[in-house]
Amino acid sequence: MNRQPDSIDGFLAGLPKVELHLHLIGSITADTLLTLARRHPDGGVPGDPDALSRWLTFADFPQFCAAFGRVSRLVTDGDDLVALVTGMAGALAVSKVRYAEVTVTPLTHLAVGVRPDELADALTLGRERAARESGVELGWIFDVSGDLGPPAADDTLAWVLAHQPDGTVGFGLGGPERDVPRAAFRDAFDRAVAAGLHSVPHAGETDGAHSVWSALRDLRAERIGHGIRSIDDPRLVEQLAASGVPLEVCPTSNACTGAASISDHPLPALLAAGVRVTLATDNPGLFNTDLGQQYRLCHDVLGLGRSQLVELARAGVQAAFCPPASRRRILDEIDRYVEETDPYVEETGPYVDETDRSVSEADRFVSADRQCPGPRG
Repeated sequence: MNRQPDSIDGFLAGLPKVELHLHLIGSITADTLLTLARRHPDGGVPGDPDALSRWLTFADFPQFCAAFGRVSRLVTDGDDLVALVTGMAGALAVSKVRYAEVTVTPLTHLAVGVRPDELADALTLGRERAARESGVELGWIFDVSGDLGPPAADDTLAWVLAHQPDGTVGFGLGGPERDVPRAAFRDAFDRAVAAGLHSVPHAGETDGAHSVWSALRDLRAERIGHGIRSIDDPRLVEQLAASGVPLEVCPTSNACTGAASISDHPLPALLAAGVRVTLATDNPGLFNTDLGQQYRLCHDVLGLGRSQLVELARAGVQAAFCPPASRRRILDEIDRYVEETDPYVEETGPYVDETDRSVSEADRFVSADRQCPGPRG
């Protein structure tokens, strides 16, 4: 019997998905953030809901990084971490996310007093509970913030290799990109890859296409976090299309940090050039979004049709570092869902008439001055 969603929104709400670019701290819900802010009144995060909403309005990427750091420092023990993981998994399940790779920055938690073994145990317990309670399978990517330099990458990798919580899949590089050359982290990434970890650095978010080239050449990137500035270099776009290295694209995040606007986002051009793209949220709690909303944005604002959105979902599964059995299961579930869904659900996006639609639809997701609409509950 066919399922019959009465709109593209209904179709996208039920579409099975994976999430490959998701920071644990950035997934925090409004309730959890308010609780932690009130528990730590000297942490620099407002404990009043209205003040917190204003505080989570970012003028640019450096301001976002500063806020992210303050939120990170509110998480001070293993119980906080387990609560973050299980809360995140519950939110993912609402968007029909079956598998997610979550980025954790170990040094941030160790710096506030979480013990090395406590961090590993909390992530393992949280992952077990996420699968049992929400039906979401989690993998871990452990990253270093680039502004801390290569020694911090060495310390991060040492922790990963010593503890390797269940589900560990990758090694990443996040934080500021400008004035933080990717090549400076080559040694740590060489050792991570040699140890069996996948290379998943950020590049081409707020810095230019040259940072993506460096991530590919110097860090042996298997996926690129963001990578949207690749569009500025036709030769790089050709290389990405030929190699099949996916970009983890996060439209709302890009708008909230000022990396790119929604109405003029490069995602459609990247897809048209044959670049593999996965759709992600980055920091959904801080940007008041979820993965389902990213799919709706791609339809309503960027003009992707039903079949293109299904291919985005499949591309995410194919780019994941999940076990082969999980990949087959999720791809089969997507295929069944598409087959069982009445094909009358609209196929095309709003490219039919672009006159004023892109601006008005973009305003539904992110306001014109790039302000995000506050923390997600």
